[in-house]
Amino acid sequence: MDDAVVAVVLGAIQGALEWLPVSSEGATAVAVSALAGSSPAVATQFGLFLHAGTALSALAYYRESVAEVLRSAAEWRPRTAFAEDTADLSFLALATLATGVTGIPALIMLEEAVSGLETGTFLAVIGGLLVLTGLLQRFAAAVSLEQRATPDWVDALLVGALQGLAVLPGVSRSGTTVSALLLRGHEGESTLRLSFLLSIPAALAANAIVVLDDGIPAIDPGPAVLALAVSAVVGYLTVDALVRLVRRVPFWAVCVGFGALGMIGGLLVI
Repeated sequence: MDDAVVAVVLGAIQGALEWLPVSSEGATAVAVSALAGSSPAVATQFGLFLHAGTALSALAYYRESVAEVLRSAAEWRPRTAFAEDTADLSFLALATLATGVTGIPALIMLEEAVSGLETGTFLAVIGGLLVLTGLLQRFAAAVSLEQRATPDWVDALLVGALQGLAVLPGVSRSGTTVSALLLRGHEGESTLRLSFLLSIPAALAANAIVVLDDGIPAIDPGPAVLALAVSAVVGYLTVDALVRLVRRVPFWAVCVGFGALGMIGGLLVI
């Protein structure tokens, strides 16, 4: 298949699935294995590489929130780190550090683990993790907690650590982090905003690690850039549609529906 066509397909998969409780990395890795004939290790690396495109989507969509976070840096003080005006900045900084603590070891173990897997076993592992992700999303939607306005340090450490583990293919970053924030008592649209803002530094860091370590995996640089561009455009449209949906539909119903989608996707992969 032509590399440009493969790039468009892979970028569209990443952009459409990044914000849903289905592992975009796992789905992209499966597609790379099928379309480009790459090994599981290379397919996983390319899945991580494409996260830079959806990071740009989140940056563009939440540009006003990002600007507010950056402006709040001038007011930040340790004693009032999680006060209303600086809570988002403290959450993003601490959660990003927690992501690095769990994500870098997980990435190292992942590279060693997938390098020895046959494709069939690789797909079975992805399917099992997708089912677990769907179950977690369903459980979070069923729990009713008092709503909280701003994140605290517990939210940051918990969500950041879980995001780091989402480097594993089949574990949904958005599904896991949104579920954790829901369980901590945050309301629907707020959980999406915090989760998607947190994805920006993590995705850019994962992309940089892959490129610096192995170069651009799977396909040539030109089609790889095309895949990034497609993932950015599709990702922007998808996050906008999801936020609009959450404003119109009770968030528990959205979570139940997407949780079911995750479980069905896992069963189909298996």
